[in-house]
Amino acid sequence: METDSRTLRQLQRHFLVGACALLPFSPFLYVQGQITRWKIGVLPGAGGKTHGSTDNGTGGDAARLLVLGESTVAGLGARDHEHALAGRFAHYLSKAIERSVEWDVVGKNGVTAQRTIEDLLPLVPDKKFDFVLLGIGGNDVLKLSSPRKWRRDMLELLSLLRKRNDASEIFITNCPMIIESPALPEPIKSILWRLSQMHDRNIREFSRDLGGITYYPQPERIDSENFFADGIHPSEEGYDRWARAMIEYFAADHKLWR
Repeated sequence: METDSRTLRQLQRHFLVGACALLPFSPFLYVQGQITRWKIGVLPGAGGKTHGSTDNGTGGDAARLLVLGESTVAGLGARDHEHALAGRFAHYLSKAIERSVEWDVVGKNGVTAQRTIEDLLPLVPDKKFDFVLLGIGGNDVLKLSSPRKWRRDMLELLSLLRKRNDASEIFITNCPMIIESPALPEPIKSILWRLSQMHDRNIREFSRDLGGITYYPQPERIDSENFFADGIHPSEEGYDRWARAMIEYFAADHKLWR
């Protein structure tokens, strides 16, 4: 995989130019960001067990799924993991492959790709997984990771996941649809949305030729009605719709279901 492509150099240049242009306004943007964070608060993570299973009644050996990543993986906005991303993705995956799915979830609010390597990989159960769902990207946007850092950290994380699960299929959730968030004010919303789009373009390129790794790209839009719990994180309905949309995408475009 070419780690310093023309696209990456272009994205990095746009990032640096934008950062320089925004520097005079950084005190205002910082204050606006802190006020927004205070108003939104922090939802608790999903309660209950961090592992579970589906039963579709077909019998046979269950497939094993690992769900790893940031606050959406930790299930902020849901009562438990059965109703959060891990449980809903496992539910629709089970239907798609017509097998039961045993799932484990390792998530933490606030982690970037780099901190996922440092903080979460050591917590992953010592077992082989057939599927991995990596929910990451939101905090790399919020913490203004550059395109070059995003690519470097993601490639390192994916390489480590591949070494631990050499035969697994790795799926990656889309970079956050910040433009749809009703909780973020302007101009922060547009600034972060631009960076999220840059990360989306970046990961589309570097994941394209990686075997056994499929990225769910940003949709054109989402129906935000009843989607959010706090204006940023999904509600239980949002997790269900998101998981179903990803499985439908993978089922249509991925050889696993053909």
